[in-house]
Amino acid sequence: MDNLVQIFSSGSTTPGIWVLMFAASFAGGVLASISPCSLAMLPLIIGYVGGYSKETPLRTLAQLCFFIFGTAIVFSIIGIICAVTGSVFASTLGGYFTLIMASLLLVMGLKLTGILYFEMPVMIKSMPTNSTNSLFLYPVLLGIAFALAGTPCSTPILAGIMAFAAMGKNLAAAVLMLFLFALGQGLILIIAGLFTSGVKNLKKFAEFSDVLLKVSGGLLILVALYLYYKTFAPLI
Repeated sequence: MDNLVQIFSSGSTTPGIWVLMFAASFAGGVLASISPCSLAMLPLIIGYVGGYSKETPLRTLAQLCFFIFGTAIVFSIIGIICAVTGSVFASTLGGYFTLIMASLLLVMGLKLTGILYFEMPVMIKSMPTNSTNSLFLYPVLLGIAFALAGTPCSTPILAGIMAFAAMGKNLAAAVLMLFLFALGQGLILIIAGLFTSGVKNLKKFAEFSDVLLKVSGGLLILVALYLYYKTFAPLI
């Protein structure tokens, strides 16, 4: 793990490690999408995207795909910001940058495990209904708004991925990490949109997904503690 952290934080991450991070980003999106609060929002999101009107499955699928495309735009931009600022802060702050990232991981890990509770900031309080029943523009704009608003369950996981993207300092890889997170988060929407009647059945995963969230939070805490250890060990 020592070599993993050093290689990743140095910006010279090997392809194998990036593949692992890409898979983890996609899995993080899927995990965020099946969290209890995200499952509770599924009918609302599908209703907003479809304009609360009766849609054919193909049209609903197209709207949901454009919705996911809207979220992917925002997350890709976030990936660019993470990579650029990661390079800048790493060069100016040195070891302090690692401490900042470790602190972010620790806080988000504590949030996921339920040890620490706080409200995540929401940029957009409400979203308009799709009165025009737009096939492309409204779903994309709604996806952008949804990504900016965030959800209480997905934001801690997203923040953890952002921290690793910033530490990696690789622009293309950081964009792909956040893009894959968006795709993972949208997978459950596609399934629910195609099989709307099965949305209620997905709620049985709520208890299981809550356990997964706590496990993910525990892993973030362990990584944060290890980063603290590697930073302060030479001083002891």
